[in-house]
Amino acid sequence: MGSNSRIRILRRAAAERQEWNCYYCSFPMWEGDPAVFKTRYSLTSREVRRFRCTAKHLKARCDGGRDIEENIVAACHYCNRTRHRKKRPKDADSYASFVRSRIEKGRWHPVRLRDQKS
Repeated sequence: MGSNSRIRILRRAAAERQEWNCYYCSFPMWEGDPAVFKTRYSLTSREVRRFRCTAKHLKARCDGGRDIEENIVAACHYCNRTRHRKKRPKDADSYASFVRSRIEKGRWHPVRLRDQKS
């Protein structure tokens, strides 16, 4: 089995364990066709992309992290991409705390999705 197909399987398993909520922000995610998600949350095409389900290594491959179930979580595209904008990304737990603090201040995802999340 190739690395990409293994990651796909691990991503889906993680998403199911997490009930299709992002590991970092706990917002819902989608896989496949975004149309239903887009309609449900009244998002624009650009906004809906940020909630696409991606695989995230808790311990990066470059740091010795492996493609195993215990090391893969599902994260929305936005959280995954944003974590790596810095030269030295925060570890998974620190980043999750950072994201939650931003959410509490209303400074992470579109307002209309925040309002419908509960």
